[in-house]
Amino acid sequence: MNKTILSVLAHPDDAEFLCAGTLIRLKQEHGFAIHIASMTPGDCGSAELGPDEISRIRREEGTRAAALIGATYHCLEEKDLRVFHGELALEKVTRLLRSVQPGIVLTHSPADYMLDHEMTSTITRAAAFAAPIPNFMSERPLGPVLAHIPHLYYCDPIEGKNALGEDVTPGFRIDISGVIATKAEMLAAHASQREWLLKHHGMDQYLQAMRDWGAQRGRECGAAFAEGFRQHLGHGYPRDNVLADLLR
Repeated sequence: MNKTILSVLAHPDDAEFLCAGTLIRLKQEHGFAIHIASMTPGDCGSAELGPDEISRIRREEGTRAAALIGATYHCLEEKDLRVFHGELALEKVTRLLRSVQPGIVLTHSPADYMLDHEMTSTITRAAAFAAPIPNFMSERPLGPVLAHIPHLYYCDPIEGKNALGEDVTPGFRIDISGVIATKAEMLAAHASQREWLLKHHGMDQYLQAMRDWGAQRGRECGAAFAEGFRQHLGHGYPRDNVLADLLR
């Protein structure tokens, strides 16, 4: 079994909000190699610091958070609010998939509260399909093709709601009760975001917000805390639910 998992999310703290508990369990219980990627360095994530300075800080925060669980952090250096499904972004994500060679890929919900998340979801879906195709961008050195399309899963949208405020129901939930403290420690590594989330999102206690969202999913499955996912089951993609099977 391929024991490498890659999360491709928009910003440096998104994995800690949405899927870090699942990543931690895969590492602890099954010895997975964990890779956490952000499309951007979070260059718009401050009202006080300029884009270069906050990007530097947030790359460091992403690296520190990943290191807490022995994971590797990657930044694909797109720009906040300018993540689009274009050739360059698709090339970057495909190259990353071919470099990491994951068996499982996690990304954003196709419907979420902001377009960076939705575009990252679309790009990652396209890259997962393209990465095993030898002729895809064959004129460029993207690395060795994947043996097959990886298992692809969508995390919950933020707050479990789409852009219209409608609930998005997960296909299944992963119990993260036993690792919630480590997940919170990872999120706390993104200290630069507390003031930004308060100023722009009106969210003061971002660690508590993460716990509240996790507790909501937990109540739905009889756990203290959980994370929700949906599996991409389109033609050509694997349909056995390896993620749920591993973490029952």
